[in-house]
Amino acid sequence: MAQPPEKKAFALRLDPAVHAAVERLASAELRSANAQIEMLLREALERRGIDVKMTAKPRRGRPPRSGE
Repeated sequence: MAQPPEKKAFALRLDPAVHAAVERLASAELRSANAQIEMLLREALERRGIDVKMTAKPRRGRPPRSGE
């Protein structure tokens, strides 16, 4: 079975006040700080006219039987 593509990990240095604001916003929207940062980046790119497609999510559940 193919493994889903992994997310790119990298270090991000933020001003503590910016990080605190992102955490507050993420908490209010029931997201992790990481997911909130990704959402904010996607929104900013969209406003600049850059279309970023969502990566296909892996299928969940039991795989189909091989004899069918």
